[in-house]
Amino acid sequence: MPRADAADNPCWGALRAWAARHPLPADAAAVPHPWAVAYSGGADSSALLLAAQALWPGRVQAIHVHHGLQAAGDDFERHARAACAALAVPLQVIRVDARHLPGQSPEDAARQARYRALAAAAQQAGAACVLLGQHAQDQAETLLLALSRGAGLPGLAGMAESFQRHGARFGRPLLPVDGQALRDWLDGQGIAYVVDPTNADLRYTRNRIRARLLPAFAESFPAYAQTLARSARHAAQAQALLEEVAAQDLATVGDPPAIKSLQRLSRARQANVLRHWLRLHWQASPSEAQLEQALGQVAACTTRGHQIRLKLADGQLLREGSRLSYQPPI
Repeated sequence: MPRADAADNPCWGALRAWAARHPLPADAAAVPHPWAVAYSGGADSSALLLAAQALWPGRVQAIHVHHGLQAAGDDFERHARAACAALAVPLQVIRVDARHLPGQSPEDAARQARYRALAAAAQQAGAACVLLGQHAQDQAETLLLALSRGAGLPGLAGMAESFQRHGARFGRPLLPVDGQALRDWLDGQGIAYVVDPTNADLRYTRNRIRARLLPAFAESFPAYAQTLARSARHAAQAQALLEEVAAQDLATVGDPPAIKSLQRLSRARQANVLRHWLRLHWQASPSEAQLEQALGQVAACTTRGHQIRLKLADGQLLREGSRLSYQPPI
């Protein structure tokens, strides 16, 4: 991978601005390579790796996850090794079993395996933050995918620009960056990158959105990526406010929630605090129908003998004395 002029890289300014908003902790100064880039070898992660190495020379490492799902994976790994060697960037290659279980989405299985591997590799190498290459079009796809599934505010908020998962910190500094602009820059610099053939597989919903919906959006609304991203930010702000209210209400009703205290709240606040309680302890997300049934049971629970035992997310919501309890799946 040839070294390129960092000032022309459309990712460089976005990365610098993101790092100013999300600085590393003070103790990261003692880590040899505190910044890690999730490097697939594709266009997005290639432009991000070049920008990071230009911004923090000698302070960046790369992590490549080999999913073991396609023959091209070995070629991707070889490209990643050659590119990182040319940049003198330390590289970890992690091989995972990303096969999906019955009833599980292949995309979801691969994503979960990738995040677990990235978090473990970052912790092992002492990296303070793992940078991901999702850009503005990826955020638009995420929002449209959420709309297609009838998602609530957490889904409509899209991808967060900074988050924690599996004990590691992750960042998405390129969410404001146009994906075509970064590919055009790489092509203009003569920088090679890999293209995942599964991106053209229209069996996957996200690929259909990318191939069919986004071109129509771009034709009718040229600024669609920016406007959808703005909607996602508004949803994220509203969700943050709901989380604050839920945390206050949980402190009031107790943890686990007291049924009589819940009944004093409006139905909307009951739903909000129950969602918060389930996410906080079990990362459980009930369906709308399940939550409506649970709220109905809470409202009807006015006698000592009233029992509550119903499916909520993948577990069971129970009544234990005067309070609710949750039994996660075994």
